[in-house]
Amino acid sequence: MRIKRATAVTLAALSVLGLTVVAEQPALAKTNFCTVQNLAQAGGMDALVKAAKAEGKLNIITIPRDWANYGEAIDLFTKAFGIKIADDNPDGSSAYEIQTIKTAPKSKQPDVVDIGAAHTVEAEDAQGRSIFTPYKVQTWTDVSPAWKDPNGLWYGDYQGTISIAYDTSVTPAPKKISDLTNPAYKGMVALGGDPSGATEAFMSVFAASIANGGSVNDIKPGIEFFRTLKQNGNFVTVTASGANLAAGAYKISLSWSFNGPGAIASAAAIGKTIKYVTPSDAVLKGSPYIQAINAKAPHCAAARLWEEFLFSENKGKLSKAVTSADIKLPGSKLFARIMGGQNIWNLGAAHPITEAAMIKKGTLVAAPTGFEIPKGAKPVSPTLNQQIPQQAILKDLWPSVIS
Repeated sequence: MRIKRATAVTLAALSVLGLTVVAEQPALAKTNFCTVQNLAQAGGMDALVKAAKAEGKLNIITIPRDWANYGEAIDLFTKAFGIKIADDNPDGSSAYEIQTIKTAPKSKQPDVVDIGAAHTVEAEDAQGRSIFTPYKVQTWTDVSPAWKDPNGLWYGDYQGTISIAYDTSVTPAPKKISDLTNPAYKGMVALGGDPSGATEAFMSVFAASIANGGSVNDIKPGIEFFRTLKQNGNFVTVTASGANLAAGAYKISLSWSFNGPGAIASAAAIGKTIKYVTPSDAVLKGSPYIQAINAKAPHCAAARLWEEFLFSENKGKLSKAVTSADIKLPGSKLFARIMGGQNIWNLGAAHPITEAAMIKKGTLVAAPTGFEIPKGAKPVSPTLNQQIPQQAILKDLWPSVIS
């Protein structure tokens, strides 16, 4: 006799009658990876890796390969898990990421974003709902409460300091932001995008403000500094990127320190030599960039595995060292064998958000030299509450600077 449900009493009664009972177990509910909010809800790492592999793809957005060592992160994730990564508009801005989620068709939606902190206030749809979905990674408690949404909608990932990057053919070599007014630099100075939408450029204007008597509560001196640079012909409005450097469109830029290792290598590949220096008149450590999962993510399991990977603190193998035998391991064992994203960013001269916890645990790998904050320097770091009103001022005034 085969039955679907039976109470203990009924089963006992049937047993007394000598009848064989085969109890049918209810089917396990299928995990909806678009709604799970932590690894336990995903069924553990083995289950998450299996589901992400089945999806086979991850959509990221505005991530240059030489930005904070992201190229290694992309290569390692793809090699280890066999998940193809598509990167939309690598040289885009945080504003572009937000706008894409709000307006792009389903086929163009990113799974995850990496945006400047000030742009979190824009992350709502027309009904006032967050465009992100909550998820708390395994290392959630190592992320500073100051840089994460308590419900897991977004969380800081890494940060850097503003440096002067310059082609070594430039003479004299710039050492501070005020040097950029030198007539010898005509047509040479660029920013990493429009500061009203690109966080790197926004923080560069903040640094220029610090160098010119402003503060984290007053960005106007920085805006006026670039107005002067534009008027004297030194500032050009092309985006500071590898392609534009190769084309000779600029030779000096204000850039995140964590772009240094990748940018130096990329420049060397085209026969150019560039250097990075922390300006002596403004040591600005930017707030962390922000990770979040798109509420409309087309690859929900891969998105969550990517976040677990980026926030992992593992000391492990990089992409070139991963073997076919490693790839055949169960998901949890493979995950434990590869380098975690926090250390990958550290290898790219970025400061990972869990840096303090990793130092205590002894899990932080050595960072490249030459990009450290100078000894004795007291970095200025604008908080999110300071950034938001200053960004509004910049958005209002910047069009008149570049017109």
